[in-house]
Amino acid sequence: MLLVVDVGNTNIVLGLYEGPSLLRLWRMGTRHNQTSDEMGAMMRSWLTHEGAGRGVLEAAIVSSVVPDIMYSLTNAIRRYFDIEPMIVSREMKLGVNLDTGSRELGADRIVNCVAAYAKFGGPVIIIDYGTATTYDAMAADGRFVTGVTAPGIKISADALFSRAALLGKVELVLPPSIVVSTTTESVQAGILYGAIGQSEHIIKLIKQALGTEKVTVVATGGLAHTLAKGCDLFDHVEPSLTLEGLRMLHEMNH
Repeated sequence: MLLVVDVGNTNIVLGLYEGPSLLRLWRMGTRHNQTSDEMGAMMRSWLTHEGAGRGVLEAAIVSSVVPDIMYSLTNAIRRYFDIEPMIVSREMKLGVNLDTGSRELGADRIVNCVAAYAKFGGPVIIIDYGTATTYDAMAADGRFVTGVTAPGIKISADALFSRAALLGKVELVLPPSIVVSTTTESVQAGILYGAIGQSEHIIKLIKQALGTEKVTVVATGGLAHTLAKGCDLFDHVEPSLTLEGLRMLHEMNH
């Protein structure tokens, strides 16, 4: 069995794979002050419950955009499972060409590019609706073309709620129509249809840069399914794209 771990700025997502099958997924908040023992005990509890404790878990791979947490996390995996985790880096065998335009690309985005290109080929645009909203594009030959970073939807919403005294937080769900009748629906429409409008325009510009309209658009991240209900921009919605990319990378580099 393989443990894959994606460390993001907001959450740490863990997946347990047996071969190509994702058996179980867990999510915990990213806390910079968590100790190796806290993380190890939690992971051991989860994995033991799934029959994948010490001696059964065979390998682990980690991608992270939070350097401060890596010592505790990797030490926890070593101590509680007796496994040396593989760490995602651009020096790995990737199956795509990241030599140009991507020197500062985060590990999560590298993994998404690997997974999307392996699953769907190119040209492909990968949109990740996470802490930030990111747009990454791969050409038909697997070459990285561009990466665009925008404020995340939840970050933008939190900024609005903190600055507007009369607006309370609302659930981020799409109202049935742009014609709204309440303040809650007004805020929901502005945030979510606004995000769809942003995505539509950026996709259009990236397609122009790629020189073709025949581009596969893949959406991932927590709000991808929500936005998909209000538009036809996405060819595929893949909530576990990053975990799948981690599994692929382990397979390529094992």
